[in-house]
Amino acid sequence: MAERLQKILSQYGVASRRQAEQLIEAGQVQVNGTVAYLGQRADPDCDRIEVNQQPLQARQRPTQHYLLLHKPLGMVSTCADPEGRPTVLSVLPPDLHTVGMHPVGRLDTYTTGALLLTNDGDFTFRLTHPRHDVSKTYRVHLEGQVSAAALAAWRQGIQLNDRPTRPAQVRVLSTTGHSTQLEVILQEGRNRQIRRVAQTLGHRVLNLHRIAVGSVALGPLEAGAYRALLSAEIEALLAESSVQPTPLAKLPQSSVSILQS
Repeated sequence: MAERLQKILSQYGVASRRQAEQLIEAGQVQVNGTVAYLGQRADPDCDRIEVNQQPLQARQRPTQHYLLLHKPLGMVSTCADPEGRPTVLSVLPPDLHTVGMHPVGRLDTYTTGALLLTNDGDFTFRLTHPRHDVSKTYRVHLEGQVSAAALAAWRQGIQLNDRPTRPAQVRVLSTTGHSTQLEVILQEGRNRQIRRVAQTLGHRVLNLHRIAVGSVALGPLEAGAYRALLSAEIEALLAESSVQPTPLAKLPQSSVSILQS
């Protein structure tokens, strides 16, 4: 089946979609002996695709992996870090370091919990594109008692920079004289959104932990550990993103396995 070249190169682990676009624009990609152009479609089963005069081979296409990681405190949600901090790839075995694994979205350094990892660029695109609505569920521990007015404002949407946040589901789990614990479900993923909303409402975040991405819950997975997603979980995430899910036969029949880092 013909697909956009940047998607094919991403699937084969040659480059990310953005990097693939740069390769195409630089004239480093050819299809059937002709320099490719951005937006061109090709079928790797029928067309000869070359990158820097090296042809793609069907056997080069890596197996697609879909993982759920329990990101611990202090780990960065990037593939590499110039400061030498542990990254989300540091918990993976060596054979998964060469197949294009990357985080699906991000959690900031001081946020823990559920983070998806994959080498399927299309899966990442579907789950992170702004028009898709895969929910994220958080446990939020705030300093001080949160007023009913503040909760109502959070639920309706808070102005951040030039636009308001989408309405959020906010539920009080417990409260003491000095702190409040909430469950917050977001339908968007703006940078440091929960921390910024809490600050706008006059509260400091003491602890922020993501317990689920869509219907995929972190469950008993320990900090620093990961497991493979089940095919049913992958299908559910795609369905929740308002995208027609890939048929089950085309998805990996992953079994749940927890590996400690």
